[in-house]
Amino acid sequence: MAGVKKIAFYMLIIGVSIVALFPFYYAILTSFEHGSALFSVNYFPESFDLENYRNVFLKQPFARNILNSVVVACSVVVISLFIGLMAAYALGRIKFRGRATLLLTILSVSMFPQVAVLSGMFELVRYFGLYNTLPGLVMANIMLTLPFTVWVLTTFMRELPKELEEAAFVDGATPAQVIRLVFMPLMWPAMVTTGLLAFIAAWNEFLFALTFTLSNDVRTVPVAIALISGGSKYELPWGNIMAASVIVTLPLVILVVIFQRKIISGLTAGAVKG
Repeated sequence: MAGVKKIAFYMLIIGVSIVALFPFYYAILTSFEHGSALFSVNYFPESFDLENYRNVFLKQPFARNILNSVVVACSVVVISLFIGLMAAYALGRIKFRGRATLLLTILSVSMFPQVAVLSGMFELVRYFGLYNTLPGLVMANIMLTLPFTVWVLTTFMRELPKELEEAAFVDGATPAQVIRLVFMPLMWPAMVTTGLLAFIAAWNEFLFALTFTLSNDVRTVPVAIALISGGSKYELPWGNIMAASVIVTLPLVILVVIFQRKIISGLTAGAVKG
């Protein structure tokens, strides 16, 4: 009986892995095909033609689009973690009236769909003169990432032992030093998790990037991929789109693998060893 359960468990794992990885695997296969081969069903590679990958960079400023996405996503991560960490300390360690209400209000902001706040955010971006600029995209994306960043970091900070904070204050540490020297090393798993989620959200964001940008030099990769077209009306762009999708997905896969190991090592390390 135990053997049957073990086999069923591994079969379930294999099934979930196939469902999750097959779309990306098929996108990779399609990225090496062009012409009529795009419409034939192949489960194994028949050629490794890199023409689609060359076209992605030759027919539009895709390298610039990738750089824009890197700048926007990294800026969003840094700003969200900094503000989220400060807010988490206030909401998680300091008692004041209305703390729970404020935390719920912050969380409720993330429940609104993007289209509901699009017009207001557009007016805000235009008022500050940030339309068709990378800082405008950073400001818009922070609104998406900051609520869950504050919520996760606050929840994690509440679980940290009060004795560590009290001992630091007894030694003469300031609140800023407590956050930097005591809490940040312990909150590394939560910061990596929220930072990675914020990076993925900013990297994949489409609606704000489409609305708040006008030129190819400022667009990020999701919009650049959506606007890829063939060289002529008879040329199909699907191979180029698949190649671009593979290019922008691989960094996310690599980041998840790298930081997943760091999260596991951080969770298994105790805060106090004795």
